Amino acid sequence: MRIKRALSVWRRHLKVYTKLYKSSIALNFVEPVLYLAAMGLGLGVYVKEINGVPYVNFIAPGIIASSSMFAATYECSYGTFVRMTFQKTFDAILATPVNVDDLIAGELIWGASKSLLYGTIIIIVIAVLGLVKSPMILLVIPMLFISGIIFSEIAMMFAAFAPGIDSFNYFFTLFMTPLFLFSGIFFPVETLPPLISKIAFFTPLYHLVNICRAFSGGQFLIVKWDIVWLVAVSVMLAPYPLRLMRKRLIK
Repeated sequence: MRIKRALSVWRRHLKVYTKLYKSSIALNFVEPVLYLAAMGLGLGVYVKEINGVPYVNFIAPGIIASSSMFAATYECSYGTFVRMTFQKTFDAILATPVNVDDLIAGELIWGASKSLLYGTIIIIVIAVLGLVKSPMILLVIPMLFISGIIFSEIAMMFAAFAPGIDSFNYFFTLFMTPLFLFSGIFFPVETLPPLISKIAFFTPLYHLVNICRAFSGGQFLIVKWDIVWLVAVSVMLAPYPLRLMRKRLIK
């Protein structure tokens, strides 16, 4: 893999995105804001506080994490599959000096960039709404990129196996939706049955939610191991999307 050529793939995606961003803004930006409004202002009328924190303030950092997750996941599942299968973009790119590893690395970096972009937008929104207690929330931004790498890796591994675009319904229904619901965004994971709370520990969204919530409240040391977990897993998973996509593309 050559990082310069991987970044050329990233620049290609950025150029396309700047022309088409309006078509994805509703999915990646408006939807998280609606969740924040519906759950925070609606359910928040009945659930006043969790762990001494007003309910809307409790879920706001989790919405940062979920927006970041879905941005990377959609990009490296549906986006990657469409570019690979229908648009034949991969064929065109691979006809240049860019090789398969460069291409997949560029896809992962682009997915992580989308994660960072939309997570940062939600940070700005909740800050404007007065739902952030500490400027330490800015430290979440690099963590959005690292976690975005993980979500991109997972999505691309599934894309490498998916026989058709309809297969992603299984991925989002059976994996992403439970991840969204049981990673501590709307209620503490500790209230779940012990087995489910233990499973949640091994999901990247759980750790990202902890980091966003801690930084939003001006705390750092309590999530140092969550940060280590995300960094370690992003490195551990890195070879697999490269190997699986290489196997699919080189026949």
